[in-house]
Amino acid sequence: MRQRDHVRLVWQGPYRSLARVRPMAWTCSCRATVYELCVGGGRAFLRRTVQLDRAPQIQETALMSINEAQATWTAVLSGHAC
Repeated sequence: MRQRDHVRLVWQGPYRSLARVRPMAWTCSCRATVYELCVGGGRAFLRRTVQLDRAPQIQETALMSINEAQATWTAVLSGHAC
C-alpha cells in the first residue's frame, strides 16, 4: 500500500539492451500488478507488469547498480515508492 510520502519511479518501455536478465525477486502473480527485481550484466532494474485482459503492459525502471535496485525494491514493497 502506498505511503503518503512515497516516491514516484520513472517507468519506461522494456529494455532490449541486456542479453541475459533474470528475475531475482518478484511479487505474487495473483495480483493485477506484478513487480520483479531483475539482474543482468552487473546491473539491475525493476519491472512492472500490469495484467490487462487484452495483453500485459510491461514497464521497467532505468538501469541502476544492484545495491540501488535492491534499495528501490525494498521501497516498492514497503509502499515508499511506486
